[in-house]
Amino acid sequence: MAEGGAAWWRRAWDHDLTWSFRHSPITVVAAFVTLVCVGGAVLAPWIAPHNPFDSGTLVLTDGFTPPSWTASGTTRYLLGTDDQGRDLLSTIMYGARISLGVGVASVLFSMVIGVVLGLVSGYVGGRLDAFIMRVADIQLSFPPILVALLIDGVARVALPREAHDQMAVYVLVLAIGVSGWVQYARTVRGSTLVERGKEYVQAARVIGRSRGAIMLHHVLPNVMGPVLVIATIHIATAIITEATLSFLGVGVPPTQPSLGTLIRVGNDFLLSGEWWITVFPGVALILLVLSVNLVGDWLRDALNPRLR
Repeated sequence: MAEGGAAWWRRAWDHDLTWSFRHSPITVVAAFVTLVCVGGAVLAPWIAPHNPFDSGTLVLTDGFTPPSWTASGTTRYLLGTDDQGRDLLSTIMYGARISLGVGVASVLFSMVIGVVLGLVSGYVGGRLDAFIMRVADIQLSFPPILVALLIDGVARVALPREAHDQMAVYVLVLAIGVSGWVQYARTVRGSTLVERGKEYVQAARVIGRSRGAIMLHHVLPNVMGPVLVIATIHIATAIITEATLSFLGVGVPPTQPSLGTLIRVGNDFLLSGEWWITVFPGVALILLVLSVNLVGDWLRDALNPRLR
């Protein structure tokens, strides 16, 4: 057992992806930053210095406390506090938790819709293919943020006012997810058009397998490579979209602030000298999105056989 495990680790260490990762210092740093951001967000309830959503622990007189290394700062609040006296470091960790959750969930939602429609469109063809692709072309003529704003607005009109705060995260996931399915559908459709003419698909037809079984068990595994790369890069885009919507005031409620909400709140006090309230959430957002983008760029190049 020990020898088998050692052999597996040696094969994994010498794998093309592992070798490419080890020889890309930028990717290693980006992966480390991503791991720190994701770990801090996921473990926020356990490692955050304070619970910014526990009103019983908030001290309003501590509001607008500057970072600890300034003359008026205190070591109790490393990055300072916001207008309500909440520890900014803890609030950023909890805010990143919401931003990451919305980003990952919306990407999964987009991926499921896009992969299913692209698979059906490419394999079935005909009028169904033309209809799906024309819908995709129409959506591509609108900016994704505009589509997300439209869906968010319709949901807010359809839902009762008292349910807005409770359903805000789900509405965000729906809005961002629906606005991003097209790139998955077009990619999967193109790959499916190539795969459906290959011998293994024809052999599956000969032995009597149904369309659904062929698409699910034979074609789908062979078209998922590009989809995973798109999903990695799309996570960063989804986080930016969520931050933009929250900055505009149509995202998560103030009681559940994401990074975009924190930046919007800090922007109100930027000109009065409390710069840290908006600068630190902005830096956290930049680091998170940049690191995810760099990892996604590496994955795209590492999985491209033309670059090997």
